[in-house]
Amino acid sequence: MAKTCEYFFAPQSPWAYLGHERFITLAKKYGVQIDIKPCDLGRVFSVSGGLPLAKRPPQRQAYRLVELKRWSEYLNIPLNLQPKFFPVPPDAAAKLIIATRLAHGTDAALKLTGAIMRAVWVEERNINDADTLAALALECGHDGKALLKSSETASVQSEYDRYTDDAIAANVFGSPWYVVNGEGFWGQDRLDFVERAFAGMA
Repeated sequence: MAKTCEYFFAPQSPWAYLGHERFITLAKKYGVQIDIKPCDLGRVFSVSGGLPLAKRPPQRQAYRLVELKRWSEYLNIPLNLQPKFFPVPPDAAAKLIIATRLAHGTDAALKLTGAIMRAVWVEERNINDADTLAALALECGHDGKALLKSSETASVQSEYDRYTDDAIAANVFGSPWYVVNGEGFWGQDRLDFVERAFAGMA
């Protein structure tokens, strides 16, 4: 039986960005297959008590910036604390990731996910813009326009809805969220525990 880990995230999440490549490296190290599930964090928040950034108290917003700076420096991962195109609607990017998985497989979808996250947090690009998304897919070696067209189909929307339903059923309330053997781990700062869980998988 294959070892798998469900990977729930929103593509605009800075925390998912900070953990993305490290998580992929860990999965490869332990032979764990990633079940990539971009989901609608707005819907997840609506049932889990979460608030979008703009609606959080100023103390929480300020501390978030402190923590992002700390982690960026600690991990030596570049991150613009206040990028030009953020907050940004994530749905088009999430559905492009899903279309890529359906057409080219999980590894391709993971690579595009990393590119989309860097686009927001390093490159000052708008991931809600169709031309930008097509260009990002092209930079990853795919026909960006064809994937963008596929991402707008009912079947991709259905997958996006299903992943969001899966997230709600798994009691997800933030991004990134990893599920190993039914156990949830919230946040890139829990990857040490995710690694322990991987090491203990039969």
